[in-house]
Amino acid sequence: MMRKLVVSLLLGASLGFAQYKVEPAGPPPSELDAAVAAALQKDGARIVGPSGPVCEVWFRSTAPSGPKSQEANVALPTIPHGALLGVIRYPARGEDRRGQMLKPGVYTLRYSLYPTNGEHVGIAPQRDFAILAPAATDKDVNATPSYDQLMEMSRAASGTPHPATLELSSSSAATAPSLEKSGEKDWFLHGKMGDLPFSILLVGRFEG
Repeated sequence: MMRKLVVSLLLGASLGFAQYKVEPAGPPPSELDAAVAAALQKDGARIVGPSGPVCEVWFRSTAPSGPKSQEANVALPTIPHGALLGVIRYPARGEDRRGQMLKPGVYTLRYSLYPTNGEHVGIAPQRDFAILAPAATDKDVNATPSYDQLMEMSRAASGTPHPATLELSSSSAATAPSLEKSGEKDWFLHGKMGDLPFSILLVGRFEG
């Protein structure tokens, strides 16, 4: 019994101290629409964990920009709703901020804010999120789908009634791309789109 307890404690400690790193991912995926690929940075970032690569991301070379949002608790107020931020590839099964499983493949990342309807209290200090949609059916770089349209697009990624989401926030990191651990299990990737610094949570889930 004591031996099982010790093994359990060691396993829990190893999971708690799991480390992640960022390394170059090379050019955007070849299966992307040509216009989407042309809008992205030429070298992506690969997140590698204890069991191997977790995901690869490519952000736009220039940040989409529009009138400054007057909404409250917004970290990236100049990005228009629905604007394309980049793409993400999961080499194996992935997971969004809610713990929803994502099939291996390539997804677009589009900007949105969670609604202030009382259903998202406590999920993040800011309302900014990246919404995932299958890249095979999301090919218009300049599209800015409405909230309802974007949620419908994303349900094709999650396979559930809830869209697939990743948390976004502003960043003051000196180096990009770089990884930063937050709390016990969350890992943020700090990046830039042109001159706009930001961070995106790629490892970790909301436990509330």
